[in-house]
Amino acid sequence: MSEPMTSDDLSDFAIEIHDQVTSFLLSVRAVARGDAPESSVPILLLETSQLLLAGGRLGAIRDVVPDERFETDAGPDPDLDELREKLNALLKPVNTYKEVFDPLAPKSEIETRRISDDLALVCADLAHGLAHYKAERVTEALWWWQFSYLSSWGPAASAVQRALLSVVARSRLGATTG
Repeated sequence: MSEPMTSDDLSDFAIEIHDQVTSFLLSVRAVARGDAPESSVPILLLETSQLLLAGGRLGAIRDVVPDERFETDAGPDPDLDELREKLNALLKPVNTYKEVFDPLAPKSEIETRRISDDLALVCADLAHGLAHYKAERVTEALWWWQFSYLSSWGPAASAVQRALLSVVARSRLGATTG
C-alpha cells in the first residue's frame, strides 16, 4: 500500500474521483436516453473503462476511514428502475452475458448477468457516495466509493467492461454473437 495521504492530497483525490463518478453517471444517463443507439456500446465501454481507472486508484490507496464509526444517512437511494429498463431495451440483443463470479474460488460458478442490471448497480453505488460528497462529507464519500468498489461496483463494472469489450470485438472482428 502507498503512504498515507495528507488531507490536501485526500481533498484533491476526492475531487478527481468525484469528477469521474459524475462523468460516468451523466454519460450512462445520456446513453439510456437512446439518442444515439449505434454508439451506445462503445460509449459505455469507454466510460466504464475510465471509471475502473478511478476504482483502481481507490483500491491502491490506504483504507479511507471515516471520522464516525457509523455511516451517516445519505438520504433515499435513487430510483434507477427507469434507467435499468431503458438500458435493457437499448442493449436487448447483447444485454445478457456470462460471468465467472469469483475466479479465485476453488469451484467457480458461471452466472448469467445483464449489462443493464450491472450498470444500474454501479450507478446506485456511485450515487450513494455522491450524496455524501454533495453533503460535504468528503471522507465518507471516499470511504463509500472505496468500500463499494472493492465489494460491489468494481466487480460489476469489471464484468460489464469485459462484456462490452466482447461485443465491440465481435463487431469489429466479424465474429458471431451466438
